[in-house]
Amino acid sequence: MSPDQYQSPSAPPPSQPTLLRAAQYVRMSTEHQQYSTNNQADKILEYAQRRNIEIVRTYADEGKSGLSLGGRASLQKLIADVETGVADFTLVLVYDVSRWGRFQDADEAAFYEYKLKRKGILVAYVAEQFENDGSPVSTIVKGVKRAMAGEYSRELSAKVFAGQCRLIELGFRQGGPAGFGLRRVLLDQSGNLKSALQRGEHKSLQTDRVILVPGTDEEVATVNQMFQWLIQDDLAISAIANRLNAIPILTDL
Repeated sequence: MSPDQYQSPSAPPPSQPTLLRAAQYVRMSTEHQQYSTNNQADKILEYAQRRNIEIVRTYADEGKSGLSLGGRASLQKLIADVETGVADFTLVLVYDVSRWGRFQDADEAAFYEYKLKRKGILVAYVAEQFENDGSPVSTIVKGVKRAMAGEYSRELSAKVFAGQCRLIELGFRQGGPAGFGLRRVLLDQSGNLKSALQRGEHKSLQTDRVILVPGTDEEVATVNQMFQWLIQDDLAISAIANRLNAIPILTDL
């Protein structure tokens, strides 16, 4: 054994590189399974292991839109933890730019990232093809990505609205409880009756449709009576309500 290869038994082992402490932020709205928080966390963990990063905190917004900060309690807490100095990490790992948010104003996304940066906390987008290192190239690409994320939401919103309008024109219900004297009924994609929907129930298949049908005979009679009082007796809404309250029990809803 050469002198260069010899190592004293009492010599301390080689020091391990210090792990970089990071928090991960995951968000899922109502999109496909591709963007589930578990899938995001798996990719973030792979990124962290390759770069000797320890994930010490998780902030998760599930079922939350990325259009604004409102309603995203975990992102708000992440920013608050950083600004108040209680954050015990120096890096935030996010799946991609769109998971940080689909803000309609790209400057808003940049503003929240900058609030972390001025406290010494950097944001890394693990699935993107650029390093968020502040270089001119990454700044340009990131700005384009932010604009694309916001534009995607605008286009999707327009498509969803147009689709809902079309279904309403065809006579299908687009959500909300049925009014008094009406019931929601589920139809399959061929228009065949499947079942009645109880209060709080929703369709489970994307191809199913919901229509409204008359409720019980007693409820229908009550609705007709209300319109008669309004048209024939010229009663005010409050007077009609008083007459209805005077009736013992109309029906079990």
